[in-house]
This record gives sequence, structure tokens and C-alpha cells, in this order.
Amino acid sequence: MMETRWAYLIHLLAWALPVILFQLWMLMHHYKERSGAVLRAVLPPAVIVGLYLAVADHLAITTGIWNFGDGLHLGIYLGVVPLEEVIFFLVTSVLVSLGLALFTGLVELLAKRREARAP
Repeated sequence: MMETRWAYLIHLLAWALPVILFQLWMLMHHYKERSGAVLRAVLPPAVIVGLYLAVADHLAITTGIWNFGDGLHLGIYLGVVPLEEVIFFLVTSVLVSLGLALFTGLVELLAKRREARAP
């Protein structure tokens, strides 16, 4: 199955989805009732960055900077960019954005604990 046109998508989803699900669980656990607002703040910029990277990839492919081997992706393209590559850019942008939201939450939690301990 890993030498087929499904290879890229399978690898992408196998490494990304568990981490994204964990990040979402942590986000819901930490932010609780604010989780929806945090997601509404975090996801649109992630999508914009992911699409920006896909456009940059399109330009790189059309100018011959790189290309993709045949047979290891589904053969569905957005412009000249394979669908899996667009999904990769979106997924990695979401991973970074959720990670930053969780890091911010951690800093906020540590600050509150420090204030609680202060005399």
C-alpha cells in the first residue's frame, strides 16, 4: 500500500491526525468554555498560511524548481499542486497554530500559579 498513489495521503494522515487530535483534546481541556473562541481565532490564520504556502508551491512547480514523482499521490491537483501537498500545508499550519495556542495557555497557567504563590 505504501508504493501506491495513496502513499502520500496515508503517511500524512498517519503522522498528523494523532497529534492534531491530542492538541484539540489539550485545548478543550485547558480553555474549556473558551475553546470555541480560541479555535475561531486560531484556525482562519492557519488556513490562510496553508493556502499561501500552496500558492508558493504552485509557483515553484511551474518554474521548475521541483516536481512530484508520478504514482505516489492521488493524481488530483489544485492548479499543478497535488491535493496531498495542499493538505500537508494546511495540516502543518494547523499544527503550528494549535501548538502556539497551547503554549500561550501554558504561559498563562504558569503566570497564574506564580501570582497565587506570591506573598
